[in-house]
Amino acid sequence: MQVDLVVRAGSLVDGSGSPAFDGDLAVDAGRVVAVGDVGDARGRDEIDARGCVVCPGFVNVLSHAYFSLQHDPRGLSDLHQGVTTQIFGEGVSLGPVTGAMTEGMIELGPSAEGTRRSWPRLRAFLEQLEARGVGQNVASFVGADNLRMSVAGLDDRRLDADDLAGACALLEQELADGALGVGSALIYPPGSYADTDELIAYAHVLARHDALYISHLRNEGDRLLEGVEELLDIARATGARAEIYHLKTAGRENWHKMPAVLDRIEAARAAGVEVTADIYPYIAGSTLLSAAIPPPFHLGGPKALRQRLGDPESRARIVDAVREGGDWESLWRMSGGAEGIVILSNHPDIGVPTGSTIADVAKARGDADPITTMLDIVLAEPHADAAYFIGNEDNIRLAFAREWVSVGSDSDAPAVDERFADHPVHPRAYGTFARVLGRYARAEGIVSLEEAVRRMTGLPATTLRLRDRGVLRVGAHADVAIFAPDDFVDTATYANPASYAVGMRHVLVNGTPALRDGRPTGALAGRALRRDVS
Repeated sequence: MQVDLVVRAGSLVDGSGSPAFDGDLAVDAGRVVAVGDVGDARGRDEIDARGCVVCPGFVNVLSHAYFSLQHDPRGLSDLHQGVTTQIFGEGVSLGPVTGAMTEGMIELGPSAEGTRRSWPRLRAFLEQLEARGVGQNVASFVGADNLRMSVAGLDDRRLDADDLAGACALLEQELADGALGVGSALIYPPGSYADTDELIAYAHVLARHDALYISHLRNEGDRLLEGVEELLDIARATGARAEIYHLKTAGRENWHKMPAVLDRIEAARAAGVEVTADIYPYIAGSTLLSAAIPPPFHLGGPKALRQRLGDPESRARIVDAVREGGDWESLWRMSGGAEGIVILSNHPDIGVPTGSTIADVAKARGDADPITTMLDIVLAEPHADAAYFIGNEDNIRLAFAREWVSVGSDSDAPAVDERFADHPVHPRAYGTFARVLGRYARAEGIVSLEEAVRRMTGLPATTLRLRDRGVLRVGAHADVAIFAPDDFVDTATYANPASYAVGMRHVLVNGTPALRDGRPTGALAGRALRRDVS
């Protein structure tokens, strides 16, 4: 029998968590046709996998590569880690953009020339990526912000019955088109304007479609337990499945809460609530520097925020609010202030080199108050990105020890070449999946290699309802990662974040080699995926 490709003599890890076993893998027409014993199959192409693990390609549960894949469809930072599927939709998605939500309302950040910010329907965005050629498979949640903004724009108000009916009707259409569910981000306006009843309305729709509600909790710090309970209440009230984005305890004074959080989730699961979570293996989170400014000052959108920053009286109120805190998640305080916030992008025109803390910049400028320094940077560069050192690695380890926790980078997928020279980047863009396998599985033994692979393949594929993905079995799509288990390691650091992981030898996307002998082939075989509705 002749097939397209045979992978020879690898250590097969099938994505189920079962022990590895030695054997071959045969691929034809983009599908796995034999696992272990391939009989007399001969490949038109063959890969020698001796000394390597052969496993399903990794599923990046939380990706922000919707712009970078338009700019460079190879997705190299993730490809070098074995990622074969990118999942979008934390809070905002590039579709649907309709009704009171206009393209001008989505100020997600600077996008490179030739990229597009919005589509009338989410499916149209994903299918355009596929039609143009994309290095990994792509799928997306509908942003909860999109649903709210379709009827209320940027207004901070409770949605009435007609609003909710309109937003839920839009969600029904998107789910019928294969969207994975709804993704919320409840610390950022306008997502923070949604009350629990609004989210419950969406979740009722999700439950009817067996789709997922996934959320950046309303609070990951002082009110973390309340944030977890809100998500659990939504799932209990509706029967919808739910997941927590990047589970963490933010701020030193909250680090002790992780055991209680995990116990609450375990108790809910034991009571029949279908709830899961994901993590990234870094203590620093990353988002816009402007996110350290309290939500009330964002009302009206980025343009209104800039106007407030330019007005002396409004600016004085912002400084006081940042310093004093309030009924919101204070990234400034949870990071320990100016020393714990690092600028991730180079802004030479305003004297802010990459890797500087706010404290560094304030000292260089002679500013007496580093909060003023931070506001000056935001006013001059509204899309400045920052790393916030808010987490605790022992808590990441505690979370990852639970069998229901998967992995997402919470980042885009850039390259190290010149087109991304000024691109702000956190090391998690280049190192998340390699770090999980190299540190948590190989070095520390928190989980076995087979279990670590399951967390990044079979578990998310099942949770997201991606049929025939995340496993090595006959009939599955041939998304495959082949790596040297003792050599696969992340090299990205905060000082030098744009550095590819090493040790990934080959990657197949839908049966086509996208990485061969550690080098990108340029193949763009990714597909726009749908949620399984069978």
